[in-house]
Amino acid sequence: MKLTCIGADISKNDVSCSSSLIKNIESDISHLMNVGAYSAALTNITGDDLVISAFVPDEELKVINKAIVDILQENAEDIGDVGGISPTPEGAGEGISYAEADIRQDRYPDAVIVAFDTYGGESFVGKVANSVIQAAQGMDGVTDTGGGITDGILKIPGVGYVSDKTDDPVVAATVEDIESIGVVAGSMMGAALGNKNVYLVKKGTPSYVIPGSVIMSISAYMNGNVMDLAVPLSQKMQILR
Repeated sequence: MKLTCIGADISKNDVSCSSSLIKNIESDISHLMNVGAYSAALTNITGDDLVISAFVPDEELKVINKAIVDILQENAEDIGDVGGISPTPEGAGEGISYAEADIRQDRYPDAVIVAFDTYGGESFVGKVANSVIQAAQGMDGVTDTGGGITDGILKIPGVGYVSDKTDDPVVAATVEDIESIGVVAGSMMGAALGNKNVYLVKKGTPSYVIPGSVIMSISAYMNGNVMDLAVPLSQKMQILR
């Protein structure tokens, strides 16, 4: 089984996702289970970017990925990132973000998903996303990691090709033990916030930051249930007096 996460900017503005867009996306999520997903959810809403994630059998990955993109396209207020997808490498443009990670077959599917939103395509976001991946790799309880920004053209199974101009990455880590969620998420969050001009936001918060900044959201996706970790993690960071 795998975790697949697809992020896209399909909003009609550059700072937030409208309540109607969110409602429409959520109402179509059930279709993913009809075509073979184990579970699926709208896991992250970060500024004007949103991420649909699904736990899927390996053999259904291409089908589910295409179905996710279909949902994004059908509900798009602006074609945005979906318009950057191409059936050939030569036509690839700035498009959707993608993360894929394996799950151990004898475990309930749990994951931590981090999503980013840039206002002006700030180039340092790739370094930030890669530092988040590196923080999770090799940790106890982590099965696999995926996502970030890669050099060159990216082939997304069942969907097509996007270029490395894609600037709002998503990062995912699959976790074997629910009690490891906090440790893994805390490490991923810390790695991101240690970079310059990166800010943690709650799910659905508009990107009201000074341009030149990047915002991030972080979610736990546990056996089909989604938890926004921004508030509990930020509370853990408070100094006790």
